[in-house]
Amino acid sequence: MSPRIKAVVFDIDGTLLDSVDLHARAWVEAFAHFGIETQEAEVRRQIGKGGDQLLPVFVDEARLAREGEAIESYRSDLFKRSYLSQAKPFPAVKALLSHVRDAGQTVALASSGKADEVENYQKILGITGLVDVVTTSDDADRSKPHPDIFEAVLGKLPGLSKQAVMVVGDTPYDAQAAARAGLSTIGVLCGGFPEAELSAAGCVAIYRDPQDLLDGYARSPLA
Repeated sequence: MSPRIKAVVFDIDGTLLDSVDLHARAWVEAFAHFGIETQEAEVRRQIGKGGDQLLPVFVDEARLAREGEAIESYRSDLFKRSYLSQAKPFPAVKALLSHVRDAGQTVALASSGKADEVENYQKILGITGLVDVVTTSDDADRSKPHPDIFEAVLGKLPGLSKQAVMVVGDTPYDAQAAARAGLSTIGVLCGGFPEAELSAAGCVAIYRDPQDLLDGYARSPLA
């Protein structure tokens, strides 16, 4: 029997890649470089948004207009230089994406990261040959929790109804953005957000990590 879901759209950071703490540290360090004091726990709760949505949480509007691009650029370079090499895949990522493709479903990535970051992530994850569609912050005017990135995904999946596409993500921002684009979301806990917050954001099912989703795939909404 053919699955109802024809395409599965994966977030990357915190969903496939164990990188949330690294991103939080890079932001804290970047903010400190510009004299802005932040707490890692507070920044960590914002990971999942792109820089356009994260920066205004910690930087006032006037300074954002003056230095926002410089802070984001510094953070991006710092992450690639000092933190990217520490990022590791969660268990069974490659096996999960292989299973999705073996089930006849399209694999898509939708990240708030920049295109060059997402390209590096695919190499780290070992999934370059398993991905059919990629959208990044470069494809969207606004990052999650706005729907732009998922609307861009839908634009690259012509002929599929929204009911045939499902998102897998680790943050409430994934679920909120997906819902605004008319898509349902499966949540994973490996990014660190509590189950209650993912449920409140609208996740239709919640799994521990990619391994848990793979193990329960036949009984999951994806099947």
